[in-house]
Amino acid sequence: MKRVYVSVTNDLATDQRVKKMCDFLTRLGFRVTMVGVKRPNSLPCLTPGFQTFRFRMLFQKGFFFYAEYNVKLFFYLLFRPFSLLVSNDLDTLLPNYLVSRLRGKPMVYDSHEYFLGSAEIVERPPVRKFWAMIEKMIFPRLKHVITVNASIADLYEKDYGVRPHVVRNLPKRYKPGQTTRQQLGLPIDKRIVLMQGGAINMDRGAEELIHAMKPQFGLKDVEIYFIGGGDVWQKIKELTRELHLGRVVHFLPKMPYGKMMQYTALCDIGVSIDKPVSMNYQYSLPNKLFDYIAAGIPVLASPLVEVKKVVEGYDVGMCIQDHDPAHIARVIEDMFSDASRYERWRSNAHKISQELCWENEEKELAKVYGRFV
Repeated sequence: MKRVYVSVTNDLATDQRVKKMCDFLTRLGFRVTMVGVKRPNSLPCLTPGFQTFRFRMLFQKGFFFYAEYNVKLFFYLLFRPFSLLVSNDLDTLLPNYLVSRLRGKPMVYDSHEYFLGSAEIVERPPVRKFWAMIEKMIFPRLKHVITVNASIADLYEKDYGVRPHVVRNLPKRYKPGQTTRQQLGLPIDKRIVLMQGGAINMDRGAEELIHAMKPQFGLKDVEIYFIGGGDVWQKIKELTRELHLGRVVHFLPKMPYGKMMQYTALCDIGVSIDKPVSMNYQYSLPNKLFDYIAAGIPVLASPLVEVKKVVEGYDVGMCIQDHDPAHIARVIEDMFSDASRYERWRSNAHKISQELCWENEEKELAKVYGRFV
């Protein structure tokens, strides 16, 4: 059986794209090992059908984290038998590329974002210069590249003359269960607005969403739920306490995907209001957008290029015009104000969830990986 190593710098447990990719490779006949990182707060990684390996790291962030990870990954891959390597994002590319060249084996690069356009490195020129050097050295030499949407594929083609295959990070077809709000401890007499995701970070709009719940903005019988984690998780918890909004703003920790989707399906609006502060965010297509659609709930979104195409093109919700909390509160109230329109959004979401699903994206994926079988 052919062996493939799939590497990523996260802790694997909540990376649904990589898990779905590994499941697909397993069904193609590969023996798959996912390689990631063991964090102090990592959830158990349940991956029936393939193996996992997680590095224990001395450093948890910054330059030394990436240096340590890349060195460990290089030597880990170098001495293992494999038929194929899969590198996820620029921070795993160098060791994968070097080992693939040294061993004369093929490699697939899956870029989940426009890495050099991310706010975290755009604001740190020396760091961006370092990653840009690696990308410019390697990307034009790559033969098998995947990315997450057409806008990012356009950017890479413009930069390097290489057109990636587009495989969107869509969820598998979701079948709602019989779980009730009472069973999950959710209020039965409130309209629930949800923001979920493992990376609720800066500029995702979480702070503004909390401010929108201030009494002066007039939202009645509405509660906000956050599910997940991220860089601003503690900050938004503290903000909620400072604003005395603990009765209407709630936080649930990271949980297995299936459990999270049970909560999502019982909410009334799903929120995806990332700010266009960088090219990476401007052209992003967040996973949670499609999770909301899969669960059949209308979407409140920011008008990012790819996001707006989905929300307005499929008529499943509304886009905000800016991130002013008063405006966000008005749009939330507006979304609930027309019952027939709201039910149309729900109906449309249920219908297109059969089209916007991972099972259909696998057809494009087969064009890339089918040649290695």
